[in-house]
Amino acid sequence: MAVRCQDNASVGVTFCDRSGFDADFVHYAVELRAPGLTARVDEIVAWLRDSGLSTFLEGLAADYRGWDGERIWRTDDGDLAVTAVFRSGGYVGLTWSLRPWPQAAGGWSASVTTWLEGGEQMSSLAADVRCFLAGQRPS
Repeated sequence: MAVRCQDNASVGVTFCDRSGFDADFVHYAVELRAPGLTARVDEIVAWLRDSGLSTFLEGLAADYRGWDGERIWRTDDGDLAVTAVFRSGGYVGLTWSLRPWPQAAGGWSASVTTWLEGGEQMSSLAADVRCFLAGQRPS
């Protein structure tokens, strides 16, 4: 599943390599790319019992008229974070940040920002993420 920036198609995020061995959680990888940048974190964990990323994205889509400030979601262990901002014209900027082993000294981090339309594109992204995490094909 891929997310491409509306302003620059060479900037994007890919969710891939989903594996689920338990009814409570799945593992997956996230890849970021932009001109001069490629970063990947394997073994990101999504707990299926909580609201998670898809619910966060659904909330952003529901607020398609905008909001003030930043909204932030992150995995329990902090290796993936998403920061959302709203700009005039109805666009949502999603900054996808990878930071594996956030407590380790000498770690690294990488971020890219994708811009999407606030309503339909955000709803579609939320549905795609939900399907990916559940191991289903998007409709």
